[in-house]
Amino acid sequence: MAQHKSAKIRIRRNARRNVINTKRISATRTSLRKVEEAIAGGNYDAARKALKEAQPQLHRSADKSLVHKKTAARKLSRLSARIKALKKK
Repeated sequence: MAQHKSAKIRIRRNARRNVINTKRISATRTSLRKVEEAIAGGNYDAARKALKEAQPQLHRSADKSLVHKKTAARKLSRLSARIKALKKK
């Protein structure tokens, strides 16, 4: 257990940040899952709309260092390519 005052404060702060970060990650995953479901359903318009909502969420997660910036870019690139392929069908 922490002995110093600063260490005790740090433990409390880390616990608060953990709750916030967990909620952000969960929201990001949910938005990405909605895009995946729309793509699986073959609905181009729904997939595009879901991606438009997921994009800022994923970028925000990258800005907060919850996911790496390049990981976010890669996910968005691959999803948009899959949505573009839907349009051609």
